[in-house]
Amino acid sequence: MNMENVNHLDTSNTNVFNDRHEKTVDKNVAEYFCEICRQIFSSEHEVLTHKEIHSKEKLCQREICGKFNSNLRIHAGEIPFYCEIYGSSFTPKSNKNSHKISHAAEKVFYCEICGKSFMKKSILVVHIRSHTGEKPYHCDICGKSFGDNSYLTKHKSLHTGEKAFHCETCGKSFITQGHLKTHERIHTGEKRFHCEICGKSFVSNCDLNRHNRVHTGEKPFSCEICGKSFITNGLLKTHKRIHTGEKPYHCALCGKSFTQNCNLVIHIRSHTGERPYRCDICGKCFVYSSDFNRHKRIHTAEKPYHCEICGKLFSDNSNLAVHRRIHTGERPFHCDICEKSFVSNSDLSRHKVIHSGQKPYHCDICGKDFTQNSSLVVHRLIHTGEKPFGCETCGKCFVNNSDLNRHKRIHTGEKPFHCEMCGKSFITNGHLKRHEKIHTRKKPF
Repeated sequence: MNMENVNHLDTSNTNVFNDRHEKTVDKNVAEYFCEICRQIFSSEHEVLTHKEIHSKEKLCQREICGKFNSNLRIHAGEIPFYCEIYGSSFTPKSNKNSHKISHAAEKVFYCEICGKSFMKKSILVVHIRSHTGEKPYHCDICGKSFGDNSYLTKHKSLHTGEKAFHCETCGKSFITQGHLKTHERIHTGEKRFHCEICGKSFVSNCDLNRHNRVHTGEKPFSCEICGKSFITNGLLKTHKRIHTGEKPYHCALCGKSFTQNCNLVIHIRSHTGERPYRCDICGKCFVYSSDFNRHKRIHTAEKPYHCEICGKLFSDNSNLAVHRRIHTGERPFHCDICEKSFVSNSDLSRHKVIHSGQKPYHCDICGKDFTQNSSLVVHRLIHTGEKPFGCETCGKCFVNNSDLNRHKRIHTGEKPFHCEMCGKSFITNGHLKRHEKIHTRKKPF
């Protein structure tokens, strides 16, 4: 076919248009293509591998190349094979055939085990190894095996420390060009992979695949020891350390070990004093992002967690869990000295101080000692005269939030403490206790 025939092709059945040689293909057609030669591929990885051909062409001298005939055609400008849909040109003919398959989104090689289809037999061969467990490529340094040679090549870079691909924006280096391309999207803000269910966008296709499992409930990675399943292989590896007791991440300052690197990073902040999460409203800083998120709800007054029994709202899910025990009567935390039980672990910790008599928190102004840091914080407000908790109804201010909550019941008329003998209700638990002594015939004072 000559170029005249290409230029007059009937493209009415294809959703293709030209704008300064930019081409857009219907969504059911493979979306990955080479910007240099316009060849289309089924994955980003294939595009990156293909581009290496062009990189080698730049280094090749036409007169002394000595490469096979198809390469000589590139030098000569001879491009004998054309795509009937795009008008793109190819050499050799096999490239044209592969390209035509991408237009039809045809996947002609099927896995007999799971039914998944592929555009190339070589990709199918690698896929089948995920079922058989075959890993024919071995690292001659550590002996680790891989199902694909490309994975072995990437792995070897871990031993050499070589990171040949550098980000021009921040200077960070990567083992593969694919990892670099994914990283660069952090700077550009590009998120080209979209979830069809919730619309959330992602930087890489693998991130999208992991996210999709949230919707499908798929957990393909199972623990051989206990049978528990996980969404990602990384979570499975971390879980297995519970069984093995392995803690590969060590603190260089105190020697403490951790199962996950993220836990080590957080631990190191206890040595450095770093608090990377800062509130834009009040300036308070936090070690943990979870603490920071809970804190922000103080300013927004957001309480997304509600008790399905009484309807009470909470800003934190853990507070809701503790609150539910009031309804169930559950007290899972027990004192090993007096066997008294508590709703929360924090209540138990505060109780244990009674037995030890320890008061580790000291006021640097008057020298008074306290069993809890929260009590010391409230006490210091006496010296400063600060009353940060104000009533929105009457404007009265209080030293602590619990005093404010008790005061609010005057306005609302709420009396949450009830006498089991006569049914009378009270604003505070202290008032209820004094009342109960009437029934027991004990003088309240």
